Amino acid sequence: MATPFDILNRMREGRTLTAAEVRSVVDGAASGSWTDVQLAAFLMAAAMRGLDRDETRELTLAMLESGDQWALAKDFGHLVDKHSTGGVGDTVSLIALPLLASCGVPVAKLTGRSLGHSGGTADKLESIPGVRLELDRAGTLDLLDRFGMAIGIATAGIAPADKRLYGLRDRTSTVSSIPLVVGSILSKKLALGASGIVFDVKIGNGAFFPDARDTRSLASSLVEISAACGTPADYVLSDMNQPLGRWVGHAAEVREALDCLVGDGDPRLLEVVAAICRKAARLVGRELSRRDIDSAIGSGAARQKLVDWADAQGAEPGWADALDLAPVEAVVTASESGFLEAVDCRRIGNAFADACRPDREPHRIDHAVALRYDVRLGQQVERGQELARLYVRRDPEPLQREVAAALVIGEETEPPPAVME
Repeated sequence: MATPFDILNRMREGRTLTAAEVRSVVDGAASGSWTDVQLAAFLMAAAMRGLDRDETRELTLAMLESGDQWALAKDFGHLVDKHSTGGVGDTVSLIALPLLASCGVPVAKLTGRSLGHSGGTADKLESIPGVRLELDRAGTLDLLDRFGMAIGIATAGIAPADKRLYGLRDRTSTVSSIPLVVGSILSKKLALGASGIVFDVKIGNGAFFPDARDTRSLASSLVEISAACGTPADYVLSDMNQPLGRWVGHAAEVREALDCLVGDGDPRLLEVVAAICRKAARLVGRELSRRDIDSAIGSGAARQKLVDWADAQGAEPGWADALDLAPVEAVVTASESGFLEAVDCRRIGNAFADACRPDREPHRIDHAVALRYDVRLGQQVERGQELARLYVRRDPEPLQREVAAALVIGEETEPPPAVME
């Protein structure tokens, strides 16, 4: 059996790892037989020279097999999973899941918390008073049977090797390695065991990868490696050069999802949702038209699906009317007349992430902090016009200053489409 030294030396020489060698690394991460120093050396080597398709597939499978595998489709039948690479004002999951379920396409998703400038779906859902997100396999199947949708946070038994490697990636500046990103995402997605996965991959300055080439490489790699592991997948590239919806903020985005599910939604946001729903349905042999989607919204069935799911997860009665915004309001206005030429979406996301964490409790999230985004790229504005409105609990000036700097007034520009590909 190859030792850690043998494997690291092989990578240093630029040689491809065998399946057994890749699995030795993952087994070492899970068991503790590889030290942090050895794993850090592996991650740096993987980030610098890359991993080829076979190495990435073996890394994914080994991390998947290091923990529990739910294999939901085996017992439930056809269902889809949906994953987003994260963005600002990205409420797609909260809308697409109940929409798919109300259209007869079962869907399940194990979600995570915020990462950097991107808001996490779990954080948003936890703004619902009383809701519980911990899910095991039996609970997921029960939700699917009752509502056709399940969403929550996975048990610690899923992909434990990835948890250790992920923590080291953050400390070794290897978070942005595409093969490592693909292995990390898919090891958890495949553990759920859906019939197919649709990826909402964000592209633009507020995306995980600001470079468009890296984003496209990530999207194609996710689909390719998922298929190589036995699960069909597809993707949508959606614009993240500005907040996707009208709101940024945990409770505010849940409110926005409820509004969208009765037809009062931002057209750009709904365009991305519709694209995701159509792709997801095709993965399980269904075709959804825009008419099908509009019908589920117009009838109220989609909104009721989200309400019923939350009620089953312990939400307090009347929760949909109890999603308050923080009490201190401030506005960001245009400093001059012109056109909204550019938006530093990542800057807005980082500023918001700081604003929603109380000074004395940095590990807690204030779900009521929010930002309403009132303009769109390419829109003409007048000096003094309101561009955004902030809802905070403390001095709004720092957030106000950051948002103002992120909204660039200049020349007329062609706004990007919501769905890039």
